[in-house]
Amino acid sequence: MKPTIGTCAVTGTFPTRAHNPALPVTPQEIADSCIGAAKAGAAICHIHVRDPQSGVPSMKLEYYREVMQRIRASGTDLIINLTTGPGGRFIPSDDEPAKAAPGTLLTTPEIRTEHIVELKPEICTLDLNTMWFGGGAVINTPRNLRIMAERMYAAGVKPEIEAFDTGDLVMAQDLIADGTIKLPALFQIVTGVKYGMPSTPETMQLAKSLLPKDCEWAAFGAGRHAFTMLAQAFILGGHCRIGMEDTVHLTRGVPAPSNAALVEKAVTIIENLGGKIATVEEARSILQLKPRKS
Repeated sequence: MKPTIGTCAVTGTFPTRAHNPALPVTPQEIADSCIGAAKAGAAICHIHVRDPQSGVPSMKLEYYREVMQRIRASGTDLIINLTTGPGGRFIPSDDEPAKAAPGTLLTTPEIRTEHIVELKPEICTLDLNTMWFGGGAVINTPRNLRIMAERMYAAGVKPEIEAFDTGDLVMAQDLIADGTIKLPALFQIVTGVKYGMPSTPETMQLAKSLLPKDCEWAAFGAGRHAFTMLAQAFILGGHCRIGMEDTVHLTRGVPAPSNAALVEKAVTIIENLGGKIATVEEARSILQLKPRKS
């Protein structure tokens, strides 16, 4: 059995400090949370950034840069995975649906990948979903996905293909066929998002069956099924993700004191099921990533 790669998604866009006061918000807090997660056993940290004052999700390059610089300055050997999800949201106005309502953050694929081209993390996400998600429509057109993927590969960054529903995995097959996605690919199966794939063993088994043969994959469950879906991913041979983007609770009714605590519980589950958590070096080998330059 090969080692299981653990990813920690440290903050995301939807949780707030009202949900859990320990949620990292500032670049320093996000970086420190990544470092803590790495010490607890995560080989990869998936990173969103927020406005340090308001806590509102942000796309500012300077925040991504500061987080990465703080992680690297700490000496922590960690695979950094930056999001490109922000910038795909459209909220239609009630009276004129073709016009954007406040809260719309729909922008170009070039802007959505600006920080990837500039900072060159080892991994970044490529969301395939077009769906109603969190009060707005997330739109990822095939054209925009092709542009984003091209910019990622040109920067030497490996896309992590995010699949929120079975149709996303069908689209992925077409994007592989036309050369947009290169093999061996890395997939993340997302369950538990309302109107996407539910967090059930049957759903995850179906999603796994739709993956291309030449790929590595991971999965997670958003919300209360986060740890049960983590165990399900491991049982089916996938890698695992946990973090405050996905759940702000360590167990029912108990807020997580940190991302590190969530990772520690995930490592215990994997080891109790007979697995071994991958080191950063092992994760780079499994994912065929180039050794990181100092």
